[in-house]
Amino acid sequence: MYLTARQRELYRFLQDYIERKGEAPTYQEIGRALRLKSTNAVAKHLKALEEKGYVRSPWGNKKRALTLVEHGTPSFTVPLLGTVAAGKPIEPIETAEKIEIPRSLLGSGENFALRVRGDSMIDDGIRDGDVVVVRRQSTAEDGQTVVAVVNGEATVKRLYRKSGRVELRPANPALASLFLDESTGELEIRGIVVGLLRKFQA
Repeated sequence: MYLTARQRELYRFLQDYIERKGEAPTYQEIGRALRLKSTNAVAKHLKALEEKGYVRSPWGNKKRALTLVEHGTPSFTVPLLGTVAAGKPIEPIETAEKIEIPRSLLGSGENFALRVRGDSMIDDGIRDGDVVVVRRQSTAEDGQTVVAVVNGEATVKRLYRKSGRVELRPANPALASLFLDESTGELEIRGIVVGLLRKFQA
């Protein structure tokens, strides 16, 4: 059923809060987050969501009694932290944007998203303009696709180790790997690619 922009904002806040805390927020917490001036205004929006089948309150107005009714594919909002190169490394650009990601694409722990520039990972299905979903971590196993920062510049590649050296390997036979000495500290792993979003043009 159709939700207004305000109702969608409230539903997403409830999703994010319950995912993080394991319980529903209070009316006061909802009011602060959505800049609503009274608990009556909060109750009005929650009642609209309940009538449309998006929330359930089996114990009336009891504190933290709300539960969500998922519709379609559950999704969550994660930070879109800018652009990463699938090609020659580029300076990482951090932004304040957010993007909605289907829950099925998220890894465990903290997740963020990056927009891809370049075609060095095209044989792995990662194309210029795609958005990769990344689980934040500082380590990786051989063969995993990583977001790495090399001397302050960000790139996405497959990672391999051999004899104290790290290879950042593209998935494009026309391009060469980048080799680094693991002991120099030139390489910083920011996370592992766990999902991919692509917008098809009409």
